[in-house]
Amino acid sequence: MAEQTKYVLDESELPTRWYNVIPDLPEPPPPPLHPGTREPVGPDDLAPLFPQALIAQEVTTDRYVDIPEEVREVYRLWRPSPLFRARRLEKVLGTPARIYYKYEGVSPVGSHKPNTAVPQAFYNAAEGVKRLTTETGAGQWGSALAFACAQYGLQCEVWQVRASYDQKPYRKLMMETFGATVHPSPSELTESGRAILKQHPDSTGSLGIAISEAVEQAAQAPDTRYALGSVLNHVLLHQTVIGEEALKQFELAGDTPDLLVGCTGGGSNFGGLAFPFLREKLAGRMDPVIRAVEPAACPSLTRGKYAYDFGDTAGLTPLLKMHTLGHDFIPDPIHAGGLRYHGMSPLISHIHELGLIEALAIGQQECFAAGVQFARSEGIIPAPEPTHALAACIQEALRCKETGEEKVILTALCGHAHLDLPAYGAYLAGTMVDDELSDATLEESLATLP
Repeated sequence: MAEQTKYVLDESELPTRWYNVIPDLPEPPPPPLHPGTREPVGPDDLAPLFPQALIAQEVTTDRYVDIPEEVREVYRLWRPSPLFRARRLEKVLGTPARIYYKYEGVSPVGSHKPNTAVPQAFYNAAEGVKRLTTETGAGQWGSALAFACAQYGLQCEVWQVRASYDQKPYRKLMMETFGATVHPSPSELTESGRAILKQHPDSTGSLGIAISEAVEQAAQAPDTRYALGSVLNHVLLHQTVIGEEALKQFELAGDTPDLLVGCTGGGSNFGGLAFPFLREKLAGRMDPVIRAVEPAACPSLTRGKYAYDFGDTAGLTPLLKMHTLGHDFIPDPIHAGGLRYHGMSPLISHIHELGLIEALAIGQQECFAAGVQFARSEGIIPAPEPTHALAACIQEALRCKETGEEKVILTALCGHAHLDLPAYGAYLAGTMVDDELSDATLEESLATLP
């Protein structure tokens, strides 16, 4: 009988709670600050942007938060998601390492993003909100929120980073099919967008700019709130269904990971997989190395400064203590649009500062080479974002080949690339380049920290 490759949980094993890692940390993360008073923000400061239920989750000190049954009902469309053992990739690499990947591409929009989009739409609808605004890079988050809003009868308005808006037209069509209105960012529709275009008429945009536009719109309408796809505590909280399921699936596999690898842009995919395993590590039940992987063109964890900074370009958000490249930083238009954010989740930044996780930056050519190798062996074309984690997995597997170590490696394959194939086209045609972030550019951007 062939060894098992796919580990699937029954629907009855769908998690009933999200996990909040903060109570288990040696010390809590620094609070967000009001940009005017520099005092910690309170619920009233966040009320123009978020419903009360999400504000409560953002600041909760409870270890677990119950998942509403109305949310679990939608989750059941694709959850629990499968865990795979990448046996064919292992064979191609000739490694003694055992490589596993938690596959989130089975969701309705092909990524992990609905894990938080669905509860965010649910809580907003429950409090009488009529419209949600948001930003999106590659379009995975915008697609997820458009899908979630359709489930609860909400309007959805999305500002998509111009570079990705042009590179990925089918993401726009997916959002529109689910009922969303999509604008390229920067746009002429907002004061912050017009200000950028006045200075840089050909701007390719950034997530920071798109956030400014979406926040500006939400703050001006009483029936509108803003939804964020990564970075904040409540977003990472919702994503922990990934890691909670993976822990159960490793019990089925009779294995324990030695190394956990995830791609990081804002941090939601990485945190969703890593936090439940970090809980087990802090409790002494396992001891995996946890490694975050980011693009060399946008290296907030590896080269950014740990400081208070705005989450957006226009300075409309609270100040967040995070690893940042500066809120004015405009990353090169790399194909991993979901990783083109100037800052890292404050919670992940704090955990990195505590020495509980590692960080690594890799150029996009190596990442796409890993994506092609994975596609040709495992049969799934990975989204550009998780190719960063796959590249790091392959690096480690090849080290195991040299040393003979039978290391167990786990990664989160957070989405597929069915709508990102032009990026693979550029790689296969040999026109893809690795953009190097110069020290001078980084210093210039960091000089604008508040």
